[in-house]
Amino acid sequence: MSVTTAQNKYLKLQGEKESNAQSYPRHFPLVIQKAKGIFITDTEGQSYYDCLAGAGTLALGHNHDVVVEAIGDVLAKQIPLHTLDLATPLKLEFMQEIFSMLPEPLRNTTKIQFCGPTGADGVEAAIKLVKNATKGKSILAFQGGYHGSTQATMAMSGNLSKKQHLQSLLPDVHFLPFPYEYRCPFGVGGGMTAKLSAQYIENLLDDCESGIAAPCGLIVETVQGEGGAVPAAIEWLQEIRRITAERGIPLIIDEVQAGIGRTGMMFSFEHAGIIPDVIVCSKAIGGSLPMSVVIYKEELDQWKPGAHTGTFRGNQLGMATGLATLKYIKQHNVLDNVKLRSGQFFERLGRLKEKFAEVGDVRGRGLMIGVEMVNPNGRKDKLGHYEASGELAAFVQERCFKNGLIIEVGGRRSAVMRFLPPLTITEQETGEVCRIFEQSVAEAVEMMRGK
Repeated sequence: MSVTTAQNKYLKLQGEKESNAQSYPRHFPLVIQKAKGIFITDTEGQSYYDCLAGAGTLALGHNHDVVVEAIGDVLAKQIPLHTLDLATPLKLEFMQEIFSMLPEPLRNTTKIQFCGPTGADGVEAAIKLVKNATKGKSILAFQGGYHGSTQATMAMSGNLSKKQHLQSLLPDVHFLPFPYEYRCPFGVGGGMTAKLSAQYIENLLDDCESGIAAPCGLIVETVQGEGGAVPAAIEWLQEIRRITAERGIPLIIDEVQAGIGRTGMMFSFEHAGIIPDVIVCSKAIGGSLPMSVVIYKEELDQWKPGAHTGTFRGNQLGMATGLATLKYIKQHNVLDNVKLRSGQFFERLGRLKEKFAEVGDVRGRGLMIGVEMVNPNGRKDKLGHYEASGELAAFVQERCFKNGLIIEVGGRRSAVMRFLPPLTITEQETGEVCRIFEQSVAEAVEMMRGK
């Protein structure tokens, strides 16, 4: 991807001095000058539609008025920016707002733990919580899942490349088959994936020779984000809740990316009408600033004072922007907009799938959407689907950027184009994003066919 001379000095400095672990600048070589709503503008005045949105953090887009106002209000009132876990009126109001948006059975029966600023820290806290409460040993996680980049959360994530050469990861993590219908782990498909997955898990837990010590908890995303926007079937989620409840295994729902309206309901598990034992939230719950919390049933609150701490768990600015965001979502019917724009995306992307054999699958829930790119000249799997093409996805991403659209890739072989726009995206903006994407797919397909 080419950049202008004026930006080169910034990108050169970043490339020379920032860690080799940097990732996004490798795909999006730009220097951001300002941002508002769905748009970001670089130092050369070029604007882009941002469908990455801080990996789902920016529920209301960049610099929304209520977020900016909340920050100004904190500064004007001299509210302390750093309080550890000491109380402030702002913190208590934020807590009450979080409890009020929970499903009714949880509103008066839960507690909350403020964690460090990342979702990974929230997941770590959740695992400590259930280990303390159950005295169990094993953790059940899912193939294709993603829970963070710490050693413990990587141990619970499916991606192999990031942990292949790391030693001493969290032990006793056992991976279960996720109901990825398009790439059925059982090689069956045909609507049977979810049923087989649930039956396998139930049989495993009841097998006295399974090799898995008593579980302390099961952690799952209702829509796998980094795994490629793979949604779990509603019936499967209901079965997992039944299976874990009957065996006294705490169900931990990782809502870090899928929560706070992303799927069209405040929490993604609400689509299935289930009640989890533990909910991990981050990203959007901070209203664009760092925030991570664990919400859990009060009977699990058996750990000791100081069992999980973090210097920045008292981020008052994040509480202010989070509170403002939660209120705005509720008061301005943002969830209705998510559902409308989701339908618009799926209709347009569905037509694109019919046009190009290179578009293998369109899936997701709400505004958490994935488009899996495939190689129609490659081999087919047992289900008759062509192999995933990370090479084509990279071409699509490059053309999108050239045409003014920022979109991330994910999933197996990095072959899935992932849409995570602001929840406030308009009908016109959605149409333009789809137009650019369609144009970019056509250009990338032509490039691949011409190789």
